[in-house]
Amino acid sequence: MIEKEIEIRTPDGAADGVLWLPDEERQLPGVLDLTDIGGIRPATREMGRRLAGAGYVVLMPNLFYRTTRPPVFEGKGSNGEEWRRKRMAELMAPLTPEALDRDLPAYVDLLVSHLSSGSDARIGVVGHCYSGGVAMRCAAVRPDKVSAVASFHGGKLFTDAPDSPHLLLPRIKAQLYFGHAIEDRSMPEEAIRDFERALANWGGKYKSETYDGAYHSWTAPDSPVYNKPQAERAFQEMLSLFEQTLQ
Repeated sequence: MIEKEIEIRTPDGAADGVLWLPDEERQLPGVLDLTDIGGIRPATREMGRRLAGAGYVVLMPNLFYRTTRPPVFEGKGSNGEEWRRKRMAELMAPLTPEALDRDLPAYVDLLVSHLSSGSDARIGVVGHCYSGGVAMRCAAVRPDKVSAVASFHGGKLFTDAPDSPHLLLPRIKAQLYFGHAIEDRSMPEEAIRDFERALANWGGKYKSETYDGAYHSWTAPDSPVYNKPQAERAFQEMLSLFEQTLQ
């Protein structure tokens, strides 16, 4: 496996990122791997590397390139919760729907350019926490390329805001999978119920479930609530989705 540091030209500049490629000529499907708010770091590299090892070309862009290069957070919470909330706001503020609509096609096109299947290639997208909704937006802006979306402990997927991710569903053609956390302030039980009603009304193919005993960010190996058994289950669900839709 080849792991490369890359730059991705976007209409607004250049995003840094990591690309995993096979070390021999093979026709593999591609996956766009979107990190949580913690950005690209050893734990998310480990996750991307494992996905690539399962037989995929994987691109992990720095979603927060307008603000900083990794690491997006210095230290491990030693600066206090108030500082962390402020930093999260700084990272997310530039990522308006309009900005994402410019960035996401650039990420998709870069990934597709590294697939031997060429212009006919279709890809999967996986999002975590904040980027669960971003993954849905990617499927909405590039329905011609995105065949599958997986979201784990995705936050604010159903809100009253005019840019709520659930409102993107009519534009999405991909098969969807959602793994929700318990006691998640960013996606409480009522929001999950409303979101699942929206999915049912959408009419596309999807699966949505809540993971018992798994709290927000349970899939990240460096999370204080990392739940290895449920993280393994999530990984297998993701692989199953991509095998059904991309192989």
